[in-house]
Amino acid sequence: MSLGLKDILARYPGAQTFKFGDNAALSAELLALVRSGRKTATCDALSNYPDGSPDMPKPGRRDIALNWDDTPALVIETVDVSVRRYCDVTEDFALAEGENETLEGWQEDHRRYFQRNGGFDPEMKLVCERFRLVEDLALEG
Repeated sequence: MSLGLKDILARYPGAQTFKFGDNAALSAELLALVRSGRKTATCDALSNYPDGSPDMPKPGRRDIALNWDDTPALVIETVDVSVRRYCDVTEDFALAEGENETLEGWQEDHRRYFQRNGGFDPEMKLVCERFRLVEDLALEG
């Protein structure tokens, strides 16, 4: 029997929970990329993190990525966090997200993502996070 979210939160005190993507198919795809080792970075609009938000990633903190159905999927540890404008995201960071083969592909996919989720501006500030996989909770049980 797999562990529930309460058990996982007890194992990782201070962890925040989050979901990759904005729909079930994208979420499953991104979790698979993390599991494969291809995805070691992620980003979100800075506007989604009000001042003092506990959701803001912090280096060294371990957080729990959820499946779309809110069950725990995996645990990541934040390695680095920076804030940069969308237009300043580097190819190195874009490729570390594991979703695209080029910076241009990343820009197109993320422009569409941000348009679906509150608006897009090439100057918008992003929280850019690099992380490492700590535990794949699908292997539990």
